[in-house]
Order: sequence, then C-alpha cells, then structure tokens
Amino acid sequence: MVRQFPLAGGALLLGLWACDNSGVPPAYRKVVVPELRIASAEARLRGRALFQDHCALCHGERADGRGRRRNLSIPPADFRDPTWRARVTPRRAFFVIREGIQGTPMPAWKALNEDETWDLVAYVLSVAEQTPKN
Repeated sequence: MVRQFPLAGGALLLGLWACDNSGVPPAYRKVVVPELRIASAEARLRGRALFQDHCALCHGERADGRGRRRNLSIPPADFRDPTWRARVTPRRAFFVIREGIQGTPMPAWKALNEDETWDLVAYVLSVAEQTPKN
C-alpha cells in the first residue's frame, strides 16, 4: 500500500513534535523530565510492552508507522526514523501521549499513569537508536 502524506499535513505533524515547549500548555512546560528513567533499559523494556499493548495497532509492532490500522487520515509516526527522533524532545513526547494531537488520529492516553507514560516515552525515543543504519 502506498501512503499518501499531504505536504501541509506532514509539515503540521512534524511541527507539533518539533519543539520542546511549542504548543505545549503551561502545565506541561513545568513537567520535570526524568532523564535517568528515560535512559534506563528497564524503563525502555516496560515501555516496549506498553507500546505493544496500546500503540502497535497504529504505529506497527516494529514502531515503523506501519500498523494494522491503515485507514488513518494522517499516517502514524515512524519512530525508527532518526530525523523524527532528532526533532522530538521527551517533554513533547510525554505531552502528545497524554493529550493526543487534536485533529489527527492520535488519541490521548490518559489511562496510563505518569510512570507508564515516561516508560513509553523512553521506548519510543530509543527506537531510532536501535534501528540499524544502512
């Protein structure tokens, strides 16, 4: 299946993920990023399990944006892409997981507690680091 990615939609989506505090409500700007947790192998492992349970349907089991759900208006992020990772900060990833992205298929995951959300952040941010470079 060939994915169509409208230029305007792609630019918008990249912009939403791009900046640490751009588009992040004031309450999220004050969120303390647990750097040691994000870097820990244990958090990434827990995050991977959460990803498989909650995110793989859209983002794919390999986090490549190729999940089983293909009828989305905007394709899911490919977390294996190093350019995606270079643009995303932990705070922005936390915000998007908690609140979703309005006007897109990305839902809010408020059912996850704060620790689970940080574990998921740890995993998605680590995926590009794990991807072999060709």
